[in-house]
Amino acid sequence: MKTIVLFLLSLALGVAQAAAVAPPPGLLKLDGRPAPALQLADMDGKSVDLAQLKGRWVLVHFWASWCGPCRREMPTLPKLINAFPPEQLSVILVNTAESDDEVFTFLASVSPELTTFMDRDGQVTARWQPRGLPSTFFVDPQGRLRYQALGGRDWGSKPFLAFLRGLTKN
Repeated sequence: MKTIVLFLLSLALGVAQAAAVAPPPGLLKLDGRPAPALQLADMDGKSVDLAQLKGRWVLVHFWASWCGPCRREMPTLPKLINAFPPEQLSVILVNTAESDDEVFTFLASVSPELTTFMDRDGQVTARWQPRGLPSTFFVDPQGRLRYQALGGRDWGSKPFLAFLRGLTKN
């Protein structure tokens, strides 16, 4: 009897955890294939390598200043970034094939605290195949693609923050 009760409690806990990380509407569940390589530098020369971020969830967000939905969503990203310590959730913003001047001018007017990495030749974007901009990939702690958001989002909204809290506490 004790074994059955423990089994049922374990099952209930598993269902509760699965429900806690149910994706908000608009997120596509991906197949878990390994994330493509990503090594880029920001405008100051500081680099990021996705392979070195294993062990935590990573959001890889592709954007461009000419993209209307990107322009509307960019001011919501600081709330998301500030809600999680980097060792729990890292956010990599990837500007797609724009000049430093275009990116600097845009970010200065919209979200000057954000740092973006520059895909100057578009090769990283081509490997990731985002299917339009903005596009955000959720990479799990093992380096696998788990979810994708196509189009603009309010990343500071309660549904997205709750979803990410559920993902990052496991």
